[in-house]
Amino acid sequence: MSSVSQLGYFQKSTGKRKTRFPRLPLYSALTFLTFSIGAVLFGQMTGIGTLKNEIGKPVAIRDIVLKQTADDKIMVLDAINGQEIASFGPNEGGFVRGSLRPLDRMRFVSKVPAEVPYRLIKWDTGALSLSDTGSGERLYLNAFGKDNSGAFEAFFNSKSADASAPTPAEGGIQ
Repeated sequence: MSSVSQLGYFQKSTGKRKTRFPRLPLYSALTFLTFSIGAVLFGQMTGIGTLKNEIGKPVAIRDIVLKQTADDKIMVLDAINGQEIASFGPNEGGFVRGSLRPLDRMRFVSKVPAEVPYRLIKWDTGALSLSDTGSGERLYLNAFGKDNSGAFEAFFNSKSADASAPTPAEGGIQ
């Protein structure tokens, strides 16, 4: 039987280079990390490149119910009196349909019935938000641009609009 020293385990390896960690990916990662931290600090200190959602006070509130018919038509109804505010055919109302999909998904997960109204809120800063009164989710529609939030703002301007500012007795907004 051979000893450990005869097997060559303790002999110096000749002609072999040590494998080193590649420097380029390491330096690239450190540079990216430094830049990211610097950009965040710069944005927080100067306010440049950051988006602040200053909401303010509600100017108008309207509760709406959305119903989808068998022929894929979406009807927007006033939650208080049940009057139709707007309706969208199968190829209409792209942003309205698209923004309701995630809210419908949250309702399905939370097991909230479809009859529970959504709350459309117009803020004094000009912002517009859509809240789900059942699941508590809220979308700030101004983040999607003026044209898209204008699709929901039109619900305030309809003929059957009874939108009003909340009273202190209501206890604020959800």
